[in-house]
Amino acid sequence: MREIQFDGIVGPTHNYGALSPGNVASIAHGGEESNPRAAALEGLAKMSMVRRLGVVQAVLPPHDRPSLGTLRRLGFHGTDEEVIAAAAASGDGQNLSLCSSASAMWAANAATVAPSSDALDGLVHLTPANLQQTFHRAIEPPTTTRVLRAVFADRGRFIVHDALPGGGQLGDEGAANHVRLCTSQAAVHVFGWGRSPEGSLFPTTRHPARQALDASKAVARLHRLDPSRCLFPRQHPEGIDAGAFHTDVLAVGNAHFLMLHELAFADDARLLDELRRLLGDELFVVRASQAELPPSSAVAAYPFNSQVVTLPDGSMAIVAPEDSREDAAARRFLERVVAAGGPVRSVHYVDVRQSMKNGGGPACLRLRVPLTEAEASALGGHVVVDDALEAALHAWVERHYRDRLHPRDLADPELAREGMRALDELTGLLRLGALYDFQL
Repeated sequence: MREIQFDGIVGPTHNYGALSPGNVASIAHGGEESNPRAAALEGLAKMSMVRRLGVVQAVLPPHDRPSLGTLRRLGFHGTDEEVIAAAAASGDGQNLSLCSSASAMWAANAATVAPSSDALDGLVHLTPANLQQTFHRAIEPPTTTRVLRAVFADRGRFIVHDALPGGGQLGDEGAANHVRLCTSQAAVHVFGWGRSPEGSLFPTTRHPARQALDASKAVARLHRLDPSRCLFPRQHPEGIDAGAFHTDVLAVGNAHFLMLHELAFADDARLLDELRRLLGDELFVVRASQAELPPSSAVAAYPFNSQVVTLPDGSMAIVAPEDSREDAAARRFLERVVAAGGPVRSVHYVDVRQSMKNGGGPACLRLRVPLTEAEASALGGHVVVDDALEAALHAWVERHYRDRLHPRDLADPELAREGMRALDELTGLLRLGALYDFQL
């Protein structure tokens, strides 16, 4: 079995709208001018680096933005141009901003995945996240589901479930709160969460928790996972208040390796004891204390929001944001990980600053999908990146993307037309057929 990295391609409306409470970077950069072309090219450059490491790389297309269908459901009428103009003129233009976000680029929130080896029915399971905690993301599941069902179309091998029903009690943020660990002894699924129906003795005080415990348990049931191999640790409220709105801001795991911050989980000692009991002595853990890595550095530099990938020789590498090299505490921590004598042998830094300014590091940009060779061969479309597709995607971005975008530019109806032309061409390039409302 090999893990394929499915990266979300950054969309043409990438902008800094400050739409995500609790996301420190997003709020800090709200209203600034973005560069959609640079953002998309940074993402492609990261994918190219991952490919050069010998890891299989694939892509997921952006969503169509602005979401004209959503704007019409909000009561804006007329032609596309009239709908955009009316939304821009309504109040402070917030409806247009919410419906123009390129947030689907963060594929770690697209879905949660269970490989066929772990599911009791022997199928690969994917459940799109409902993303109920923020409006601009809650409109994503229909398109995400359509995309995933086009890519994972073989119903004899894959099940793409519907997103969970809406409501705060079932708020699901996808794989950003899920870690799969495995050794020769077992595979264990760790579902981090921050909200439960009963509330908490240790509530967050600054930022809202997003992932609901009931949602995590529902996904585990849908994926036919062995309940004895599923753990549900609570996110540390101090970590959430520091800006770790998703588990992957302070913890990341791969196979038998786990690195985490002491503020990742409320009772990490108990969690680690349980993991060692289930996974045995092969489990290798590196834990950062607040003294070694202040939460402010962990959140600003995102060393845990790195990709940890298994290389062809069986060793592991970390693909970390350039910000982690520039932050002294984060860099020293990653150097300690490499020097610890575990499976991680190297760190590779990549510039994804356009994404980082909105709160998304390398791990946010990808959805991990473990597949057998037969399952990988059954994927629909042309989404696994080879040299030809990489070159074609690079040229596509250069043709269609603007090199600067201010939030006020979202009111330009030509931006929507540019996006439609770009996505219409992209679906042909990826051989995925009609995915978007304007194509259907």
